[in-house]
Amino acid sequence: MAAAVRAIGSLGRLPAAARAGPTRHTPPRGYACRNISASSALQNRTHVSCDIKGDVAVVRFNTPNSKVNTLSKQLSAEFTDVMNEIWANETVRSAVLISSKPGSFIAGADLNMLEACKTAQEVTQLSQDGQKMLEKIEQSPKPVVAAISGSCLGGGLEVAIACHYRVATKDRKTVLGTPEVLLGLLPGAGGTQRLPKMVGLPAAFDMMLTGRNIRADRAKKMGLVDQLVEPLGPGLKAPEARTIEYLEEVAIGFARGLANKTVSAKRSRGLMQRLTDYAMALPFVRQQVYKTVESKVQKQTKGLYPAPLKIIEVVKTGLDQGRDAGYLIEAQSFGQLAVTKESKALMGLYHGQVHCKKNKFGHPQKEVKTLAVLGAGLMGAGIAQVSVDKGIKTILKDTAQKGLDRGQQQVYKGLNGKVKKKSLTSFERDSILSNLMGQLDYKGFEKADMVIEAVFEDISVKHKVLKEVEAVIPTHCIFASNTSALPISQIAAASKRPEKVIGMHYFSPVDKMQLLEIITTEKTSQDTAACAVDVGLKQGKVVIVVKDGPGFYTTRCLGPMLSEVVRVLQEGIDPKRVDAISTAFGFPVGAATLIDEVGVDVATHVAEDLGKAFGQRFGGGSIDLFKLMVQKGFLGRKAGKGFYVYQEGVKNRSLNSGMDEILEKFRVPANPDVCSDEDIQMRLVTRFVNEAAMCLQEGILSNPVEGDIGAVFGLGFPPCLGGPFRFADSYGARQLVDKLRKYEAVYGSQFTPCQLLLDHANSPSRKFHQ
Repeated sequence: MAAAVRAIGSLGRLPAAARAGPTRHTPPRGYACRNISASSALQNRTHVSCDIKGDVAVVRFNTPNSKVNTLSKQLSAEFTDVMNEIWANETVRSAVLISSKPGSFIAGADLNMLEACKTAQEVTQLSQDGQKMLEKIEQSPKPVVAAISGSCLGGGLEVAIACHYRVATKDRKTVLGTPEVLLGLLPGAGGTQRLPKMVGLPAAFDMMLTGRNIRADRAKKMGLVDQLVEPLGPGLKAPEARTIEYLEEVAIGFARGLANKTVSAKRSRGLMQRLTDYAMALPFVRQQVYKTVESKVQKQTKGLYPAPLKIIEVVKTGLDQGRDAGYLIEAQSFGQLAVTKESKALMGLYHGQVHCKKNKFGHPQKEVKTLAVLGAGLMGAGIAQVSVDKGIKTILKDTAQKGLDRGQQQVYKGLNGKVKKKSLTSFERDSILSNLMGQLDYKGFEKADMVIEAVFEDISVKHKVLKEVEAVIPTHCIFASNTSALPISQIAAASKRPEKVIGMHYFSPVDKMQLLEIITTEKTSQDTAACAVDVGLKQGKVVIVVKDGPGFYTTRCLGPMLSEVVRVLQEGIDPKRVDAISTAFGFPVGAATLIDEVGVDVATHVAEDLGKAFGQRFGGGSIDLFKLMVQKGFLGRKAGKGFYVYQEGVKNRSLNSGMDEILEKFRVPANPDVCSDEDIQMRLVTRFVNEAAMCLQEGILSNPVEGDIGAVFGLGFPPCLGGPFRFADSYGARQLVDKLRKYEAVYGSQFTPCQLLLDHANSPSRKFHQ
């Protein structure tokens, strides 16, 4: 899901009434800004300013006390006032819209404004106000140019595409996109109607249905941007400030050219684009496109996300029935989607990400400039990649040359993938790799600020490396363990400085999975925690911080669910059906496939440890089934066989026939009262949610927000449900407890609801998220 600023794409309330009328006299050229200053509203303007350069009005967006501009009610109202004054001012012939913030044109609309709406009708009204204002810009007799630097997303993009011309800086920070679908919404200020006409139907669907960001150079090729401006280097001012000034000059030149008719806003379209446009004008071709896209969306979302299907319907209405019908259904659909539980869940996750991008422990006393990683396996190499990629000097140590070579090759391959996608140049890749040192000894560890171990999950091995490391590292250096289940306090028991020991649990593959779970013990110092969070944020991770205990939070929640998966398999439900049942509920990966991905040996090891720690509550399936799989070499994807058979280049996996004998050996009778598809889903999910609530009850989790973020971004809990705590609120704690009691009557104490869930069930007004 997400990432970069994912503010929503609806344009905020843009009242049409101008608060200041035009003055009658015409001021001298160059002083026209006084005409706008005459507005009493100007003195109160805090988000939008305007000054006039010759005959061009330059409108600047600048949301106070914020890194990004968002379309709040305040900014929208001020923008409306300024535009009405520009249209009334006879000395102004054109306008430029630009941001005073180098990294953000407009990042989208203000989520709080949308969430303040109580009904779908209120949200629809916001959409209609935005549509009217942007239509006025589109129909403006005075050309309007958008000068884009930084994020131009959602409502920001809708503002830009309503303008007559778009100029953008050609740098990495400048991205354009429609991320509304990631929040369960659609573009609500005319974007669904303008975008297909601007970039063509296939490209518009791709943008709106994926929410992906488009870089400036790609946007130019698509016809989303008309001109690119190369960023400037340092001079009397910082590079960003110089680039913004240059962008403004270029945009003013184009605005004048459009007003003087020396520049044409008409875009020349290539042969392929013209052929595509011709094909899309044919109704039967469009019908085929709709059908294909709908089928793909249904397959990917299982119908659990209403926004993508609404986007298709709204675009279809506009193209087939005309602009007015398109605008009407866009506004109505925007209102309907904003009040769905799916949208509320996704917005909750957005707020949760923002929460987890802050360091609640404050600034560390010493910044980590040199990081050492022990173990060059899949996890160690992944940690090294995300560190060196963000400018941290990294040492990668292994005990064997072969393992070290493989780890360094993995880092190279990961960075080279970015070169292929054109997000890095080959020079930048090589420059990054020059900060990675691979070695077999502890040379250079005396300069390390932090060491992260990613060695085998065995307490004696971890104690051994901890003692070796502490003999060579400086006194300020932090020792972090990437264990997924071993209690950090047990690892720290071998340390001379337990206050410097912390857990940093990454998820595989490290360069793709966003979550980092940091684990503190009673002895971990605040500065050690601050330092670990700081490193995680630098690596681009969404960070949750939990207290120490067996399995921490994420592994502990996954344990009971996977135990129940094994029980379901033992009851005769085959792995493919288990996968289909769990993905139909919203899990991105099927439950049986997940065990193969985790590794059956790892699952066995974790199940044993958690079973010892928590006893019967982690019962359900037989751990001996896992042990026999390990004995036969069925370790999952990494071994080529688990529940499925994995072959290089073969997409459709077949079931592993070698599992038939094992499943038959551990077969148990099924109770028909608790074996429907819905019951199987609820057996898996209630155990997950119950354990999550137990973690909050015991203080392993400090708040439900981090619990939801950890479950969704680390374990694949269905994003459309918002996480276990948001799900408990929407499904109802009473209903959850009733389900748990039903299964408890059949299976026993592994389904006994925890006290916190019972408290919520007995007090209907009590919610995890208020």
